[in-house]
Amino acid sequence: MRSRRALVALVVGSLVAGCSDGGGGAGGDAYPGENITIIVPFSAGGPTDTVTRMIADPMAAALGGEIVVRNVEGAGGTIGAGEVAQAKADGYTVLMHHIGMSTAPALYKNLGYRPLEDFATVGLVTEVPMTVVARKDFPPATFADLTAHVKANAADVTLANAGIGAASHLCGLLFQAAAGVQVQEVPYQGTGPALTDLVGGQVDFMCDQTTNTSGQIAAGEVKAYAVTTPERVKSLPDVPTTAESGMPALRVSVWHGLYVPAGTPAEVVRKLSGALQTALADPAVVDQMAKLGTAPVAAADATPDAHRAHLQEQLTTWAKVIADAGVEAS
Repeated sequence: MRSRRALVALVVGSLVAGCSDGGGGAGGDAYPGENITIIVPFSAGGPTDTVTRMIADPMAAALGGEIVVRNVEGAGGTIGAGEVAQAKADGYTVLMHHIGMSTAPALYKNLGYRPLEDFATVGLVTEVPMTVVARKDFPPATFADLTAHVKANAADVTLANAGIGAASHLCGLLFQAAAGVQVQEVPYQGTGPALTDLVGGQVDFMCDQTTNTSGQIAAGEVKAYAVTTPERVKSLPDVPTTAESGMPALRVSVWHGLYVPAGTPAEVVRKLSGALQTALADPAVVDQMAKLGTAPVAAADATPDAHRAHLQEQLTTWAKVIADAGVEAS
């Protein structure tokens, strides 16, 4: 009888120990016990992908594990986001998303997930200015010239974007609303291929983030007309703001944040947030972001609570903008 009780105790003890190890579980000191995957819901080489890869290695070092970045593109970022919403809530599947997390509910009637209910926020990462750029041989010389040219040639001008709901699409909507004109929009599966075609002269102009355009602007591969922030961008000192150029209504920047599925243990979220804050303070990350016209958010904003409050505010703001524009994704 005693030996039977001892055997039961041994088995129960082994099960408890097995539940507390890092092999696919979450929580406790064992996390992470396997590779973490950060899903980027846009194409490789785009601005969100660039920001993700900047912070992945320093975050992994802070966590004492490995991070793999995987691109799951399509439908303005909703496919990748939807995959994370359905993932196991154990901290091993993380989403990097941008402003599109706050615009998707207003754009898609059957979205399949709810940003505030189906995700736990980890922290904001950066807020990236946008640029209005064109193929290098596009005739207009200034932003004012661009606006006049687009108004006069609306039927023939092509405006590229990364798909409905993407930041480039939203910026384009604001431009058209401010200019009082509608042009021919050309959607792509991500800003990477859109910018490639812009450089190749296949489309006329687009809005895109400084993280994606700074290199091409410096190399003279595209023509830069304006930045969409109240102040000029330090890395692009010769590019005026849209406000300076006569269109103050075109004001938008693209914020990024990390998410995990709702129900992820609080301790795991805390560890991810701490690793994010460490990565954003890394001098190499700060330097890389500066070269691309952006900067890490303040440490106080790289927290779950600050991120959630910002998401909630942005959901309200963009719901009105999109409703006023009468835009809907299929």
